[in-house]
Amino acid sequence: MIRFENVTKRYPDGTTAVDDLSFEVAEGELVTLVGPSGCGKTTTMKMVNRLIEPTSGQIFLDGEDIASVDPVELRRRIGYVIQQVGLFPHKTVLDNTGTVPHLLGWSKAKRRERAAELLDLVGLDPAVFGDRYPDQLSGGQRQRVGVARALAADPPVLLMDEPFGAVDPVVREHLQTEFLKLQSSLHKTVLFVTHDIEEAVRLGDRIAVYGEGRVEQFDPPTKVLGAPATPYVADFVGADRGLKRLSVTPIETADLEAPPVVHLDDRLSEATARMRAEGAHWAVVLDDADDLHGWVSAEPADPADAEADATVTVRDRARRMEAWLPLGAPLKQAFSTMLQHDAGWIAVVDAASEGRFLGVLTPTRLHEALRRSIDADERDVPRADVSLETVPEK
Repeated sequence: MIRFENVTKRYPDGTTAVDDLSFEVAEGELVTLVGPSGCGKTTTMKMVNRLIEPTSGQIFLDGEDIASVDPVELRRRIGYVIQQVGLFPHKTVLDNTGTVPHLLGWSKAKRRERAAELLDLVGLDPAVFGDRYPDQLSGGQRQRVGVARALAADPPVLLMDEPFGAVDPVVREHLQTEFLKLQSSLHKTVLFVTHDIEEAVRLGDRIAVYGEGRVEQFDPPTKVLGAPATPYVADFVGADRGLKRLSVTPIETADLEAPPVVHLDDRLSEATARMRAEGAHWAVVLDDADDLHGWVSAEPADPADAEADATVTVRDRARRMEAWLPLGAPLKQAFSTMLQHDAGWIAVVDAASEGRFLGVLTPTRLHEALRRSIDADERDVPRADVSLETVPEK
């Protein structure tokens, strides 16, 4: 969708902002450009919509050389989101969102309908926020309006320059999560500039790590973290890159353990006898549809009562499960959930079937999953093909 061929930007004073840049962004791909201030990443982005003209080389958009396209027409085909948002202070949120459709000559009714649809898409109720002005919004809300405005004319390409950099860390993480959900349904081709390697890792399908005016590595996040191409990249991503990999390493079925499983209507005495026979201190509790309900201890609250009364069932003693995640969730979220609930394991369910239990993830298995991910990238093989050498338990 976007292709750079030997692109250089050199200013009259001799400063080279970008030097012989060549890479391609596939249709529907989100590529993050990351690097220190002054490395050329924003210049790269601004050359795509011709806010900056390259000194040499060519940039293609969907196979068309952008140098042959009128700049104004080009910009109306590309969504653009910046850190300062740039909303018009004298216009309502609804009118701000419909700016580009207005420039394209859409009718008032059509552009307001489109604006309302997009505000709802980014989590802002148009009935509540549509008639407000930018100064009546929080920073995070203004960023959402900026994203909605960029999407208003349904452009195939989005350029995003530090879009979440001006909000606090909590809001920033929330905006990142919401944007990933949005991108999963819209599949826009996105160039996303950031100076934050964690943001680049979390959002990007691939990452372009910039040195001074050139790309040092252009790879998926796991490869950048697991196999830095140069000492510069290794230094930039940091010595804790193994921890950063937790954000981009998903929970897979092979990472899970299969604990004892009981059902809500099982007799408690039989369930506890089964757990003890297997040497287990607890079991996962499922309902009749094999969906996750909770867990039960091998030691009932009142052992004498449980042994004496055959009517006591697992349902009477089961505890609801709070520490659970869907398959495919990142290991970082799994680790965070364990800490949040002070849990020695978390349950993993199949999100597609709305709760079907698949297994549990323990700290040991989480660590092994991370090691397999690193080894897989170093050897360029699927994660499932990696076997680990471990110290045998005594």
